[in-house]
Amino acid sequence: MNGADNAPHPETSWRGAGSAELSWTDGVPRSERFEDTYFSRAGGVAESRHVFLAGNALPERWRSSTDFTIVETGFGTGLNFLTTWQAWRQNAGRGKLHYISIEAYPLTLADLLTATTAWPDLAEHSAQLVAAYPPPLPGMHRIQFGGICLDLVYAELDEALAMLLALPELVVDAWYLDGFAPARNPDMWTRDLYRTMATLGATGSSFATFTAAGDVRRGLAEAGFSVEKTPGFGRKRDMLRGHLQSPAPAEPVQMTPWHLPRARYPDPARPLSSGEIPQRALVLGAGLAGAFTARALAERGVAVEVLDAGGVAGGASGNPQGALYTRLSHRDSPLTHFALHSFLFASRHYRGMLERGELTAGRDGELCGALQLRPSWGPDDVLFDTVRSLPGLVQGIDSEQAADLTGLAACGGGLHFPGSGWLDPAAVCRAQLTHDGITVREHCGPLSVNRTDAGWQLLDAGNRLQAEALLLVVACGATSAELVDADWLQLQAIRGQTSQVASRGALAALKTVICHEGYLPPARGGEHCLGATFDIGDTDAAVRPADHRTNLAQLARALPGLAAELPEQVDDLPGRVGYRCATPDYLPVAGPVPDAREFCEDYAALRRNARQLISQTGSYLPGLYFTAGHGSRGLTSTPLCGELLAAQICGEPWPLPAELARALAPARFIIRGLKRNRL
Repeated sequence: MNGADNAPHPETSWRGAGSAELSWTDGVPRSERFEDTYFSRAGGVAESRHVFLAGNALPERWRSSTDFTIVETGFGTGLNFLTTWQAWRQNAGRGKLHYISIEAYPLTLADLLTATTAWPDLAEHSAQLVAAYPPPLPGMHRIQFGGICLDLVYAELDEALAMLLALPELVVDAWYLDGFAPARNPDMWTRDLYRTMATLGATGSSFATFTAAGDVRRGLAEAGFSVEKTPGFGRKRDMLRGHLQSPAPAEPVQMTPWHLPRARYPDPARPLSSGEIPQRALVLGAGLAGAFTARALAERGVAVEVLDAGGVAGGASGNPQGALYTRLSHRDSPLTHFALHSFLFASRHYRGMLERGELTAGRDGELCGALQLRPSWGPDDVLFDTVRSLPGLVQGIDSEQAADLTGLAACGGGLHFPGSGWLDPAAVCRAQLTHDGITVREHCGPLSVNRTDAGWQLLDAGNRLQAEALLLVVACGATSAELVDADWLQLQAIRGQTSQVASRGALAALKTVICHEGYLPPARGGEHCLGATFDIGDTDAAVRPADHRTNLAQLARALPGLAAELPEQVDDLPGRVGYRCATPDYLPVAGPVPDAREFCEDYAALRRNARQLISQTGSYLPGLYFTAGHGSRGLTSTPLCGELLAAQICGEPWPLPAELARALAPARFIIRGLKRNRL
């Protein structure tokens, strides 16, 4: 950590989402903030089924559909989600349920667990929700339960609605309006909500709500919904349900949509219909970035062929141990929020892989937590208030607590991330690529990319065709830009050398990952893989004793008590050299690749006025996508980036807000160049 992190608290510090304030009566939670209960004392499950399932004519409508999208205002205890999930499993049996829920004041994990114990009929689903429930980090959390996709949005309603309006491809089939009573929480029942419902819906999309308040009825009718008053549940005489008669026109653009290609699919002779996915795709690169993208596509039904010049995880993804970690900053920025959201998404994903046996605990990895050393941790730390607002994600601990968690007697305090740990990147890649829809071709030698009228070709050193498809994802680290002449893409190769040391003495007691200038994981097979050096512009691929000394010196400075356990002779110490691919803004690139010449023409006006709003979408190379620049956090960032690419390619709502997708888009470098009049 640099010295600036210990400066006085800046005005830009941010906090986690506010938590629900509950009291309990006969097992029913009540909001102290809004003075209202979360569900009926007459039976929460029955109420949810009556109001929202029956009110929206579900599951009858599911039988004539495949994919289905629901948006809920007020996640609360998760009851409506759980009853919908159970009904989908019992009645649909095909397609994908996409459930988006908005919550400004999420329950604590303990309160959620208490609430869900009241519904034994939902116990199986409740246990999975509790296990995956995210900490109160503001923003969008994508949680996957097989064919059920939950996007849990922690935000105030107006902010969440703006987020949804900016998501491409989002069409809502049904709305659950379940905020607290309009008289007690009027901010959840607004004209903006009803207009958004009309904008995001198709003709016939439905809504249901427990309330029959006149203002709600009139607001929905004004927005274009037919509104019907029907019998309510229990003591409530009436409730409302209805359908959208005709969608409202799209909202005027609030930001230049340069991140959106004009066409999703590269075959103008056969554009894909709504919900249709492409049949085939190529992925060039079998490291973490390529493997996660290939798996996300295959799980959507796309046949994927993965090609690599060497073997699976032969490049920067080949270290025997890597740390799953993130960096928490007081700065409220896209970098901060992507780092934390991608970490949570990855942690959930790896936990699932370990539970399903796709990875073997102890051999392939372990989510044993990680301690980021911060010796001066305390109330004066710039991160103190932010950390306290994010329970479940991170905890500030002192040296005594750190010693207990890590197993090291002399260990300073810092930030403990319980969802972190270590993984074997190669094992992760192999597990991700093990899917009936994925074909892997290793040791292809150097491949070049050629664009034709029929799509994208991969050619070998003899210029012989190796593969061809309309869609190509390039995941080749720093060489990605060279393959398609994208010299505007600011990727940089950074040499890193790891060192492997025998586990002995105090080292053998290590129970968690330690992050300092480098990282130190618990032992695997009697050895620790530690590192790594950071050498920009260094092309020497040989393992060097000097770099081993650098790694050991960094560790000895961070943990002086381990110095006696570290080897003095390093000439024959095992190690590995890899090349990270990084970007100047420390964010990866993940998204479609622009046609630089035409793209510059599209947005040439930005050279004169960087703030000008241009309404048109951008010119992109049809069917070409990048995922690269993951730096030393590939284990953390590649799962969410793979999910983003698959959603973009398959025409699904994205797993993160448009603001973050723009921050990752390869075209951001051209936009910056235009705004600075350098292109």
